Amino acid sequence: MRLPREICLAAALALGIPGVAAAVPLTLVAAENVYGGVARELAGGAVEVVSILNNPDQDPHLFESSPAAVRQVADARIVILNGADYDPWMAKLLAAAPRPGRTVINVADLMGKKAGDNPHLWYDPATMPKVAAAVADALAKADPAGAPDYAARLKITLAALARVQVGAAALRAKWAGAAITATEPVFGPMADALGLTMRNQDFQRAMMNDTEPSARDVAAFEDDLRQRRVKALIYNRQVSSKTAQRLIDIARTAKVPVVAVTETQPAGLSFSDWMLGELDALDKALAEAKS
Repeated sequence: MRLPREICLAAALALGIPGVAAAVPLTLVAAENVYGGVARELAGGAVEVVSILNNPDQDPHLFESSPAAVRQVADARIVILNGADYDPWMAKLLAAAPRPGRTVINVADLMGKKAGDNPHLWYDPATMPKVAAAVADALAKADPAGAPDYAARLKITLAALARVQVGAAALRAKWAGAAITATEPVFGPMADALGLTMRNQDFQRAMMNDTEPSARDVAAFEDDLRQRRVKALIYNRQVSSKTAQRLIDIARTAKVPVVAVTETQPAGLSFSDWMLGELDALDKALAEAKS
């Protein structure tokens, strides 16, 4: 990624060079809106919360940094990134715009994950409660006077996130062991939490890493669909490819239910409502496959 102009600007902002606008008193920047949405619930109106990746119609893997993103990160006193090599551009922006006293919340570190693990960490129902607690703590340290308000909002946010955990537990009790497949591993952590058997994982990893899946893996995937060895096919609506579309077409011809998910939180939905909506869609698909 080439950032020569942006790096200069970020350094100027961070060092307070005259003629550069001052940072707002308290700004929180999230690399992805899945974290920014929860942060906004906790922050209230006194904190500016910015999510860099926020368009559910855009492929997050094609994101390129911009001068606006550099300025946002340079101003931030709190930054949330996914980590696990999902958003390496954010690490570069942070390095380009250091700021004394800034709190950086790396979700992968929080969850004990590393590069090579499935990076779609927000789909694990255990992730967001830990993120929410870490964000509330960071806000309280940055703004001690607002600490009671952040603590109160944390209780409300954790109660909402508990709905996702309850919903996941209900589906696990109902569908554990059911075989499903996916065009890529975005939903993988949730599938694990539900106790589902995920097939065609080598194919999924190849698609995530933008490499060509082997002919053997493609044939096995197609055969699973045609023979209805799986109860549902999950696909990422934000990522389009001819290979994925062919599998979706085969699934529909074979009457295997198809469920769309996204990597980016849709506008107008809370994180909890987004997750519960996808769980409900999967529940209906599995019921359809059983009938």
